[in-house]
Amino acid sequence: MNFWEKITGSDMTKEYKTFQSRAKKLPVDYQEAWEKIKENLWPHSDLTGRNLMPILDGVLGLLEETAADGQDIQEVLGDDIKGFCSALLGEEGANSYRDKWRKQLNNSIAKKLGK
Repeated sequence: MNFWEKITGSDMTKEYKTFQSRAKKLPVDYQEAWEKIKENLWPHSDLTGRNLMPILDGVLGLLEETAADGQDIQEVLGDDIKGFCSALLGEEGANSYRDKWRKQLNNSIAKKLGK
């Protein structure tokens, strides 16, 4: 990836479009699960979302393989997609944007107050 792609995010746009075209080939119930997974993962991304690209690629690969094997989506993910996403992120209740910004604000205020 060159500097221009990193600044503009064009590399991520291409990769995300590839993800979407791969997801469209999945069965309908898998596509719905894919959308829910994305909804649950995006709040935990860094500012650019680059940290989620490998995770999204892995999840989509899992969905493609299990769909090809003919497994039901419930067998693969279970009933708790939010819990599945938390496990993917590596910790229960991973920080969202709001949590990160709140911590940053609290640290900044503590510094100003001399604490």
